Amino acid sequence: MTLLQTLLRATAFKSPLLRTLVPSVALAYGIQTAVAVPSIAAQTERYYDLSGSLTYLSCTALSLFLPYLRAKNAGTITGGVAEYLGSKGLGQGTWWWRQALLSAAVGIWATRLGTYLFKRISSDSGRDSRFDSIRGTPSKFYVAFFAQATWVSLCTLPVVLVNSIPRSAYAASAFGTAISARPYLTDILGLAIFVFGLAFEVTADRQKDAWVQAKKEKKHSEEFLTHGLWSKSRHPNYFGEATLWSGIAIAAAGLLVRQPAQAALGLSGSAASQMLVTGMCAASPAFVSFLLLKVSGVPLSEKKYDKRYGDRKDYKKWKEETPMFVPKFW
Repeated sequence: MTLLQTLLRATAFKSPLLRTLVPSVALAYGIQTAVAVPSIAAQTERYYDLSGSLTYLSCTALSLFLPYLRAKNAGTITGGVAEYLGSKGLGQGTWWWRQALLSAAVGIWATRLGTYLFKRISSDSGRDSRFDSIRGTPSKFYVAFFAQATWVSLCTLPVVLVNSIPRSAYAASAFGTAISARPYLTDILGLAIFVFGLAFEVTADRQKDAWVQAKKEKKHSEEFLTHGLWSKSRHPNYFGEATLWSGIAIAAAGLLVRQPAQAALGLSGSAASQMLVTGMCAASPAFVSFLLLKVSGVPLSEKKYDKRYGDRKDYKKWKEETPMFVPKFW
């Protein structure tokens, strides 16, 4: 028996949801622990954010391909990925586009943010002020990696749930009315919100980068950024991040509450069951918003800038006129 077969057998739960969710979560904590050990030994956070992106990509990819690997191992399909993705016997076309698109959405965001943060910390001598008080204490430093694994697990939950839906749920005769390969309204709405949030986050980051670079070149003497999206929100990048995860959650929940998806996942299809999957999807943007608003994002930035510029009238005016999080466009 190969290692892959052993792992598939060890996680062969009765519930299709658990068969995908448990390995994905285990992988998140495994990767973060593997990165934490040398990072703690070297007392460096240089690869912290980059490892977070790697964990996002790995867990999403695993959840995407696990159903295929299980079908292949069980002998349900004898060919390769092309046969698995084919529509033969399903009665409809490209059934897997939601899984691919939502997984790609996570991949695009994780790759963009991970490389952006890695470039930033590399230009700052590999130091991040968030870790100044914990870098020298192994137990506290590990908690940061443990928290990142939890962050990844909760954020990717909607996508993992969608990826865990068996292929048979798209067959017209499997569970009565099959999941349609055509977009639902929630698909369109969720993906549109994701694109808006991603564009908002990227634009905010680029505006700040351009402002910082211009300051280094002595093209201005401003102490804090107050134009562009930063005149609409004091933390537009964080708003964009919370928004894009909300879009993913909406698209996922809109699919998971439907009866064919409920039946395929071994759920009852009752109102309580629908509320369960909706709540699991909502946990993603809710946790992101909690972290950004209460833990590591907004509080740290506000505290740092209040300490530096709290006595300045122009800073006070900017804070009074500019919303902290949700942008004001009027």
